[in-house]
Amino acid sequence: KGFALNGVDGKTCSLADVRGPKGTLVVFICNHCPYVKASIGRIVAEAKALREIGIGMIAIMPNDAEVYREDSFDNMKAFAAKHGFTFPYVIDETQEVARTYGAQCTPDFFGFNAQDELQYRGRLDASRMTPVANAHRDLSEAMKQVAETGHGPAEQIPSMGCSIKWKD
Repeated sequence: KGFALNGVDGKTCSLADVRGPKGTLVVFICNHCPYVKASIGRIVAEAKALREIGIGMIAIMPNDAEVYREDSFDNMKAFAAKHGFTFPYVIDETQEVARTYGAQCTPDFFGFNAQDELQYRGRLDASRMTPVANAHRDLSEAMKQVAETGHGPAEQIPSMGCSIKWKD
C-alpha cells in the first residue's frame, strides 16, 4: 500500500521512508477530533517506545481540510510542533490513501509486520476521551508481539473516534 504524501517537515514521505526493521504503524489522525486531542500525548509516547523496538510510524491526516479548517496543512504543522511529533505527519489531500487502507475514523491504527502484512487494526488503549489509570495498552502490546513474532493478537478491539470527513 505505497504512497508519497507531503509532510509538515516540507518533505514527501513514503511507506519505505518510515518502515521499521520489525514493522510499521500507520495512524490516521487529524487536528480537530476530540478523540485525537485526548490521546495525542499517549500516541506520541507510544511512537517513541515503538521506535525503540524497531517499529516505524507515520501519521496521516485524511480529512477534507477545505471544510474542516482546523485540519489545514498549516494547522497540521502547528499541531505536530505543539505535541512534539517524532514521526512524519503527512496530508492525504486526495483521500486515496485513507480509502485504500479502509480507514474509518480518527484515530485509526494499522500495524504491519516486517513483511508489510496487516497484523493490528485496533485501539490505542482502554481509555477513550479521558485517560484511565493503568489502562491496558492494546496498541503497545500488539506491536510488541508483532515485533517479536511477526503476528498480532487474535483479539483486537476496534478504535473509536470521529468519522473521517470525506470530500463530496
